[in-house]
Amino acid sequence: MVQYLYIHIPFCISKCIYCDFLSIPYDEDIAVEYITAVAKESELRSSIAGELKTVYIGGGTPTILPAGELVRSFRHLRQVFDISPDAEITIEANPGTIDREKVIALKEVGVNRFSLGIQSFIDRELRLLGRIHGASDGIRAIELIRGCGIKNLSIDLIYGIPWQKMKDWQYNISRAIELSPEHISIYELTPERGTPLYEYIREEKLRKPEEDAIVEMYYHAIDMLTSAGYRHYEISNLARDAFECRHNLNYWNRGQYIGIGAGAHSFIGDRRMKNTGDIKRYIELSKTGNLAIDESIEVSCEEAIKEFIFLGLRKTEGLNIREFSYALGIDLIKVSEELIDEGLLIADGNYLRLTRKGIVISNSIITELFEALELFY
Repeated sequence: MVQYLYIHIPFCISKCIYCDFLSIPYDEDIAVEYITAVAKESELRSSIAGELKTVYIGGGTPTILPAGELVRSFRHLRQVFDISPDAEITIEANPGTIDREKVIALKEVGVNRFSLGIQSFIDRELRLLGRIHGASDGIRAIELIRGCGIKNLSIDLIYGIPWQKMKDWQYNISRAIELSPEHISIYELTPERGTPLYEYIREEKLRKPEEDAIVEMYYHAIDMLTSAGYRHYEISNLARDAFECRHNLNYWNRGQYIGIGAGAHSFIGDRRMKNTGDIKRYIELSKTGNLAIDESIEVSCEEAIKEFIFLGLRKTEGLNIREFSYALGIDLIKVSEELIDEGLLIADGNYLRLTRKGIVISNSIITELFEALELFY
């Protein structure tokens, strides 16, 4: 039985220039229909769910919904699913879309973890990114969440923003440490094809910092945050002890999960599935009592091995060599010999992990590992 649940809420006030997630402008009528469709899919999916260990509401901007709609949704989830008393229940939030009433209402229905899209504490960076909030709004949101008694707060920060200097990034990290969230995610700004950011950079209207500077920003953040008591447990994520994101760890451990909502992904048994990203079609299919699955692919043994490596190396503890070799019959140390010699991977006890040097070029290393594995199939 599957014990991890993700629900996608695809509404935003406006789309940031770098965002390639499924999202549309908020429309109250469509939102009401969509939440009804999500409720229907929840009922259809409940038979394969066990006692849920985590529930993650992402988007989009889930907190764009009125407090009443959010409460209604969570109450229905509790009627449909068996949620563990100590489950981690996360909601993503934008500083510009929360208030005291909403936070208290969410806490009362069981939300115990907020993931807040701060991105920067510098107004000009937020304006460039197309964020709807300012630096003071971000600080206010953190104080508001704390004031309502939420004990598990995560914030996102972005580096590699056009014209960002090291001193700007140092300020953002220092400010984050002062505000002391339990969890901090740091992401390099990536120009995804199809986004305005991609076009601005292609047309040279915007220019990211040089690659060496971006690498130094990453190292600087890791060093500052670990010195401040955060544990670097995944390439882009750090947390105080016992506050690692349990939901995301399940992804990186290649665990099964149910995804509900337009565009949501699921991994059940040996199949990866994706719902339609067409929100109107998703709503219409729900009315007929059918799941809105667009893709359903059986994961082959070769693909499973690659997933195990790709996901496992995201964790700073790395891959469990013993488990890998026992389950798949492949000597991972032998496969990785050349990369170990180059100082990009290290065998540490029962684990194979990326070195500090290897983390920043992890995609290239994983590609080389896949090529080396071809000789063993």
